[in-house]
Amino acid sequence: MEKIRKHVAGIDIGAKKLFVSVENEPVKNFDTFTDDMEVLGDYLLSHNIETVAMEATGVYWVILYDILLSKNLDVWLVDGRSTKQVPGRKTDVKDCQWIQQLHSYGLLNRCFIPDNLVQELRAYQRLREDHIRSSAMHINHMQKALVLMNIRLKEVISQIHGVSGMRIIRAILSGERDPEKLALFCDSRILKTKAALVVKSLNGHYSASSLFSLEQAVKCYDFYREQIASCDIRLEQVLKKMSKDGSNQSKPNKSRKAIRHHKPNIEDMGFHLIKIFEGKDATVLPGITDYSWMQLLSEVGTDLEKWSSEKHFTSWLGLAPKQHNSGKRNRNYKVKGTPKAGLIFKQAAVSLLNSKHIALGVFGRKIRAKKGGLVAIKAVARKLAELYWKLFVKGLEYVENGIKKYQEKMLLNKQRSVKRMARELGLEII
Repeated sequence: MEKIRKHVAGIDIGAKKLFVSVENEPVKNFDTFTDDMEVLGDYLLSHNIETVAMEATGVYWVILYDILLSKNLDVWLVDGRSTKQVPGRKTDVKDCQWIQQLHSYGLLNRCFIPDNLVQELRAYQRLREDHIRSSAMHINHMQKALVLMNIRLKEVISQIHGVSGMRIIRAILSGERDPEKLALFCDSRILKTKAALVVKSLNGHYSASSLFSLEQAVKCYDFYREQIASCDIRLEQVLKKMSKDGSNQSKPNKSRKAIRHHKPNIEDMGFHLIKIFEGKDATVLPGITDYSWMQLLSEVGTDLEKWSSEKHFTSWLGLAPKQHNSGKRNRNYKVKGTPKAGLIFKQAAVSLLNSKHIALGVFGRKIRAKKGGLVAIKAVARKLAELYWKLFVKGLEYVENGIKKYQEKMLLNKQRSVKRMARELGLEII
């Protein structure tokens, strides 16, 4: 093999030390303080280094990546799975030398790093998701406290953290114990159909410890709702910054798709997203709402041409089928750590599997009947990701034609199936 890159360095990143390998030089280590990182950058420049490769280790790489970029170095962030050492020979010194060697021979692939505004949007969005998960934990605590007092409200209404449920819980914490008075805090639509059942479910056996647990859970839930609202403000600010450079798109007249859960409090979110993508609207795709579109924006950015084809895009998302065959063996190949963008497409695919009038739903149910639900979700998510890439790279017309052709193909297959059954039964189709 011939080296295709010269003046290459490899860096192994740890929590306390940074190990740097430069060709024909002994390995040098630096501390992880900011001043030491600046010295590391100057050390690379003093040895005429032009390109650097380093593993994406946790979040330790972020500051070093920015510092080396500021010194006009070509920095390659690479997946740690592609730099595995020979078993039994792993040390920090050998790791950085191995990374330097692989990079000089061109055997490493660069990780996707979005621009600064997308990274800021991603930070707020991921923090918001963390707060949603934490608030869900305290919803479970509220349910447990109510069950311990035999208040069976969660068996009667759809969710106790809705408007009606939280009114009743706050009334209980304020000292109200009469089931009939508590039931009046419910929405009129609930009382119209199940008023007697609501009253019956609110006849509880109260205890001081359970009331204290309920109060603590409500306070924690309210706290995380406040944090989510703060994240929404930051998300709106970033979307406005990003949409300033977009096209002069007018506000769409048609109503946007409904967001059922965890809708951000962002004014004209869809309008900002359309401006960012210069008039293209991802919500024309089945299963994609403004919220899921914003999540995808925070994960993959605006320039999808960085992936040369839809196959490269789905492979990066972890949605493409893997090959792990040897002789007659055909094993399932599972990769740890699916990108978050791939999970967003999978969430959209779950809803499409239950749809009766969408071509992707028909496709998914056929796969589910043969290979099970998990395979079907991944297959539908892959199809949806391909349409997403085609929409922003090749245009909407290309996507609509693809869906239309698939529906025509499905209809042709049904006609062939009917004709075959008619021949088998000795019938004639007129």
